[in-house]
Amino acid sequence: MSVSVPSTRTTAPGRLVKFHAPEIVFGIGSMVEAAHAVLRLGGARPMLVTDPGLIDAGWASELQDQLREQGLTPVVWSALTPNPKDHEIAAGHDAYREGECDVLVALGGGSVIDATKGIAVLAANGGNILDYEGVDQATSPIPPLVMVPSTSGTGADVSQFCIVTDTRRGTKITIIGRALVPDVTVIDPRLLTTMPEWLNAATGLDALTHGIEAFVSLAHNPLTDHHALRAVGLVTDTLVRTIEEPMEMESRAVMAQASLEAGLAFTNAILGAAHAMSHQVGGLLDLPHGVINGILLPHVIRFNATDDATPFVAIAAALGLEERRATPEEAALAVADRVERLAREVGVPKGLGQLGVRESDLARLAEFALRDACMSTNPRTATQEQMVALFRSAL
Repeated sequence: MSVSVPSTRTTAPGRLVKFHAPEIVFGIGSMVEAAHAVLRLGGARPMLVTDPGLIDAGWASELQDQLREQGLTPVVWSALTPNPKDHEIAAGHDAYREGECDVLVALGGGSVIDATKGIAVLAANGGNILDYEGVDQATSPIPPLVMVPSTSGTGADVSQFCIVTDTRRGTKITIIGRALVPDVTVIDPRLLTTMPEWLNAATGLDALTHGIEAFVSLAHNPLTDHHALRAVGLVTDTLVRTIEEPMEMESRAVMAQASLEAGLAFTNAILGAAHAMSHQVGGLLDLPHGVINGILLPHVIRFNATDDATPFVAIAAALGLEERRATPEEAALAVADRVERLAREVGVPKGLGQLGVRESDLARLAEFALRDACMSTNPRTATQEQMVALFRSAL
């Protein structure tokens, strides 16, 4: 569906706009292009970072064979868990150095990709990965990065973000930098067919959150708005179908495109309160990021709309909602309700309490969320009390 962005959202004259993106290879059967990319980037001993699920599904061995066919000697490392931990990234860096590797290849979802970026940061800059929290803290050039995403939602394969769990504090830190934008991403929709249903739902809701938060972000611009709205419409129209018919490749390709477009939007427009909050819950309870987003997003939409609901008119139009013709406030509430319905359709719990969040956790979660980098571009500021109330509304 084609949607016109309201004229009030044009870029101010003289404002500098940047758009970061890797080289993108997209299509069914494209995974072999990752091996060609490693060769072009001067690799000889690439480190293939993946996880046990991708190994069991056979994708890791397929990519290893393709790398070897190009005369390369891959070193495989898979000792990581979902929501990559600081100590896991340190171990991956040790493996990278011991293997005398030169290029990093990530085969997996957001956790694998973030771990790979973390390893690259340490390979060039040393120290502890937690030292690089914030914007552009890693100053030395990192090794080349080639990404092969296996989920449809995180957008990590095109982003300048790296999210790492600080195990001592029980929270997640955000590392941001232009250097973290991968050199190449190879998006092969075949890999999406082996995702568990819960992961399919979680990553799809993550992509939806990326699209909505990027569109309303204070750092949005005309180069990101189109991608954000496209992602919102594609996810909402397609996600349920991929769960009902997991082997249907047309829908998988659409969701792969939705994830890509959402990633291009948020890496350039940044995000907002839903992600700032989700990072804290995920860090505390080590839970799937997209599931948490699915719970939080409707509440954040309603919170943000009380300041300015105008951007949600275009989002309502992208979703095909009748309320796009109503007042901005009504459009925003309809968007929140539609997101909530989709989350229920794909099996996401109604509240954070069902995930294990307690009333006694809220003050701590709110404190850390307010410090998260994503809050800097949320369209509405929040006090500690408001953030606690927002978490409480999602319980």
